[in-house]
Amino acid sequence: MPRRAAAIHPETPIEIGLAAAVVSVERGAPQILVARDGDIDVLPSGSFDPLHHRTLDIGLRAFVTSQTELGLGYVEQLYTFGDRGRHALPGDAAPHVVSIGYLALTRLHGDRKLPKGVSFRPWYHYFPWEDWRGGRPAILDAAVLPRLLAWADDKSGEAAERDRRALARQERVNLCFGTDQSPWDEEKVLDRYELLYEAGLLAEAVRDGRETAHKYESLPPLGEALAFDHRRILATAMGRLRAKLKYRPVIFELMPETFTLTALQQTVEAISGRHLHKQNFRRLVEGTALVEPTGRLKTTGGRPAALFRFRREVLQERPAPGLRVGAR
Repeated sequence: MPRRAAAIHPETPIEIGLAAAVVSVERGAPQILVARDGDIDVLPSGSFDPLHHRTLDIGLRAFVTSQTELGLGYVEQLYTFGDRGRHALPGDAAPHVVSIGYLALTRLHGDRKLPKGVSFRPWYHYFPWEDWRGGRPAILDAAVLPRLLAWADDKSGEAAERDRRALARQERVNLCFGTDQSPWDEEKVLDRYELLYEAGLLAEAVRDGRETAHKYESLPPLGEALAFDHRRILATAMGRLRAKLKYRPVIFELMPETFTLTALQQTVEAISGRHLHKQNFRRLVEGTALVEPTGRLKTTGGRPAALFRFRREVLQERPAPGLRVGAR
């Protein structure tokens, strides 16, 4: 079968790209590792070379280290992105890029020096509507939903035909953005991004020449764009990490060896994008037996705080040791 496919389309150039959403948390803010490419940010990435990289994972780690001088700990493959037209212009004869996205976690250190042009930036710069820690983000009602609902009400042409075969636009807006009494689901980061892209409301849609984007005379900046498909990859990573918090102890990949329960709560809030009740969170942590006291205290401006560490034995004790924070 592979030989036959190659014979039918011998002229089709394909390139396998690897891109990593490298996440850390600093001062209560989730950070994403990016490099500056002209006037736009780009995730650490490169083309897979099977002659030099025995596995995709080895290739990805090599790219990140060479571009950022940063070693990776936890790495997880997310998804393969192969849509045509995402960043290719009509008549573009360059190889079609099939991107494999990864989620990677690392801990920041105060003395960490990154190469020029490489930095960690808060991921809410790219997705401001995802940060509910201080309440409902103002950008939703001021800029996102009015335009998205207007797009949902447009039933002309091909849109009407598609809606007869799938969920109507209004239903999708309700499910993704928690309108019409639907709950907000923090895990639906990619669904929300894809809906905004389809509606032509993102800079990437304008750049990619999407027909819907040309209907608007001007658009408000809905977060910062990333190069290529990289904001889509970041959206996938955010949703995956938010979901994984609930059934795997991945949050401790972002924590120092010892930490206070306040620091742990702030990190969970930073990733999930939602505020958690302090006493409820502490009862949840105690009930899951994910941490244990070290017997030491951390000096703060006020009362000293107890220091804890991750209880690794919990990985053998039960199959899904996560922090099941409740839905909003």
